[in-house]
Amino acid sequence: MALLFLSFSRMVAVALCWRKPGVLLLLCFQLSACEGLLFFPQQQLLRTPADVGLSYSDVQITVDDSATLHGWWLPAVGEATATLLFAHGNAENISTHLASVYWLPAQGINVLLIDYRGYGGSLGRPSVASAQEDILASLVWLQDQPSLQETPILVLGQSLGASLAGVVVARHRSEFANLAGVILDAGFTGYSAIAKTVAAANYVTWPFQYPVAWAMPKGQDLIAEVAEIAPLPLLLIHGRSDPVVPYANAVALYAAAASPRQLLSYDGGHIETFNHPHAGMQNRATVMDFIRKAVAEWR
Repeated sequence: MALLFLSFSRMVAVALCWRKPGVLLLLCFQLSACEGLLFFPQQQLLRTPADVGLSYSDVQITVDDSATLHGWWLPAVGEATATLLFAHGNAENISTHLASVYWLPAQGINVLLIDYRGYGGSLGRPSVASAQEDILASLVWLQDQPSLQETPILVLGQSLGASLAGVVVARHRSEFANLAGVILDAGFTGYSAIAKTVAAANYVTWPFQYPVAWAMPKGQDLIAEVAEIAPLPLLLIHGRSDPVVPYANAVALYAAAASPRQLLSYDGGHIETFNHPHAGMQNRATVMDFIRKAVAEWR
């Protein structure tokens, strides 16, 4: 999400030349395509799970004729107690977000990491709606695996992935009998709100906070739908010092959510949850406790 600043800066460069013919038209075009500022896909995979000593297999998930997703399946070490679908943030791809979940297989948790279309080896172009479709298709893929019929499923989304996945579960939870719980790490309340926050944080992009906020997708905000995740248990996670998505987002989401819900706060930054030098191990323990309780309730 911090990379939104780069696109804002491109718009600023246009605005500084506003006297030139056609520049205002170009600026309007960029604002009309602001949803694209949310996504910074990288195609090259920088490493694989094997590089950190994990067994894995490549997964291909067909969404429709125009989109095929690539993912990694990390099998649990020993008997699996649950399966977790991981929806990453807005930049790079699963190879750089692996650090958030590589520790879970050793805890008896299967993990499916998926790249939204346009990221890594996934074909297609990303958007808020298409990324939600990608998460939904991944849940369907998990539900259809014969070996997972008796295994509860949890969803973990981080940053943009938290806001995407939270809405998907809120809208479709009744379609998945194996869904047992949801973990949303550093999610934001809404697209307009976070765009305005990022733009207002820098004097260069400050003038664009309102037009960029206005141009963000409508009707997709997590805060408007987070209550519908219930009765599935919900764990919200947020660093109190998050410089990208302010902690106030977690407070607002917790207030809007319905029980059963829990808020895990820690003294850290943006999605440092599982690798923070001081809080990381305790955060992992808290998440595992949440998973164990969610699994027990599901069973």
